[in-house]
Amino acid sequence: LERTKEEYTDGDQNHPSGSEKEDTISDGTSKCEEKADVLSSFLDEKTHELLNNFACDIKEKWLSETELIGLPLEFSVGRILDKNQRASLHSAIRQKFPFLITVGKNSEIVVKPNLEYKELCHLVSEEEAFDFFKYLDAKKENSKFTFKPDANKDHRKAVHHFVNKKFGNLVETKSFSEMNCSTGNPNVVITVRFREKAHKRGKRPLPECQEGNVIYTAFTLRKENLEMFEAIGFLAIKLGVIPSDFSYAGLKDKKAITYQAMVVRKVTPERLKNIEKEIEKKRMNVFNIRSVDDSLRLGQLKGNHFDIVIRNLKKQINDSANLRQRIMEAIENVKKKGFVNYYGPQRFGKGRKVHTDQIGLALLKNQMMKAIKLFLTPEDLDDPVNRAKKYFLQTEDAKGTLSLMPEFKVRERALLEALHRFGMTEEGCIQAWFSLPHSMRIFYVHAYTSKIWNEAVSYRLATYGARVVEGDLVCLDEDIDDENFPNSKVHLVTEEEGSANMYAIHQVVLPILGYNIQYPKNKVGQWYHDILSRDGLQTCRFKVPTLKLNVPGCYRQILKHPRNLSYQLMEDHDIDVKMKGSHIDETALSLLISFDLDASCYATVCLKEIMKHDVLN
Repeated sequence: LERTKEEYTDGDQNHPSGSEKEDTISDGTSKCEEKADVLSSFLDEKTHELLNNFACDIKEKWLSETELIGLPLEFSVGRILDKNQRASLHSAIRQKFPFLITVGKNSEIVVKPNLEYKELCHLVSEEEAFDFFKYLDAKKENSKFTFKPDANKDHRKAVHHFVNKKFGNLVETKSFSEMNCSTGNPNVVITVRFREKAHKRGKRPLPECQEGNVIYTAFTLRKENLEMFEAIGFLAIKLGVIPSDFSYAGLKDKKAITYQAMVVRKVTPERLKNIEKEIEKKRMNVFNIRSVDDSLRLGQLKGNHFDIVIRNLKKQINDSANLRQRIMEAIENVKKKGFVNYYGPQRFGKGRKVHTDQIGLALLKNQMMKAIKLFLTPEDLDDPVNRAKKYFLQTEDAKGTLSLMPEFKVRERALLEALHRFGMTEEGCIQAWFSLPHSMRIFYVHAYTSKIWNEAVSYRLATYGARVVEGDLVCLDEDIDDENFPNSKVHLVTEEEGSANMYAIHQVVLPILGYNIQYPKNKVGQWYHDILSRDGLQTCRFKVPTLKLNVPGCYRQILKHPRNLSYQLMEDHDIDVKMKGSHIDETALSLLISFDLDASCYATVCLKEIMKHDVLN
């Protein structure tokens, strides 16, 4: 809860929740009667009386709808040297007077009016505001708070917006219908609950504090011609969980038959087995289902194996060489020399108007509304998806757009539902991005840093070629097969080492943008700084706190080699194809090629090098 972090210093933010003290005020009325409670054991009689008077004055002013003019805006209860006593006193004051906040200043506790309390009083009754802030400060695990039934949709929307804007990191809100027994009409109530783990202090809970009985089920997902996020969205609906309950080590292409390891939380192996038949209709299968102890992480994979068939192979026009000979030469050349390790076009999407990297740049610049509009920018196609997007950009009517957007567009619908709930404001757009799992949010930022890396490697090779020069970065570990190696493994080439040709081009790495990288000390390093300036990121720390995105950066080898490469040329008698530009009828050739690539390498890029052709038309 950011509010708490800002308010406490000197370790006071670690005080207990105070849930044991909830009985100090139970009626939620505006009376400020002094009660025998825990405050008496910490404060002398005079200080206790002054605190009560301060609280009464604040409350009476607010209830009479006047400003706090002429009143002191803070009251000190003095210094409490014992840390545990300080923590208990913080809690006791806030439980008895939820319309006040407490601030720690060098062992001193200062009490101030809680302006958020007054703001909420303009939306709900004073009694509800009183009880809500008591609930919020107590942080009781698995507890819920429910506002009174409210038939006014716009008013409910305002309450949702207030709670999520002020306390969205700590709690979440939902609306539920309940039947009104007297009228027979349904009422709608807003229920607030703590986000999972949000009530627990500290970034890294101890092992014994981690999710005790959460179930993790691992499985292999096979999908065919299906986008990754669409597949996860469909599985989530069938299993009654949310997309962020799924974890995986990497994204797989849509236009392929792919297999990958996945883990889903809160689902038993038996439950997953029960939906096997249902998901076959969506070109998905699950197998190798078993219980495991934890989730997967992005990047937690060794590599990928590819089996690819390339049909209807042809020579370049005016190439006199035999086609079989030319294919074998090309493959052997890549086996020997490798290929430039570009990120493939799948990383950036196939849209003509907006690529995913542009959305990532907007997120890095905290331009949340711009990122939403880029995401929902239509292509020049007349289909339901693009008609819905066009309607949104014209009207910003999230509800109307939802009615037009096809069900299979999982990400688009998630964003639109959040925008409908929270409004098309900067804060509403932040909440909309939070409707996507972290892996999806970070995907767009990674698309931007990947695009810059592609541009960097092109510049590096155009500037220095295959020679390793002073200021280059090289990886000293020959066994590195992924991008997640530390700065200690990266060496800056000296002038003497460059002159002596000590390193080979396959050892050269370039940084992927982030807050924990070093840049080359040559023209390439200057190029990086120029690019950051061009894109308005000169002061970017590569952290987006509002979306909980941290981008430390890493390094990527500029050349890669396929491993375990094998191939077979076959005459495709089932395809009667006449070679264009040739007067000789030939049986079409197909190439069956198999190889392994390290994690985050692209088969399309390797094939493009072999074929000297863009394989994704």
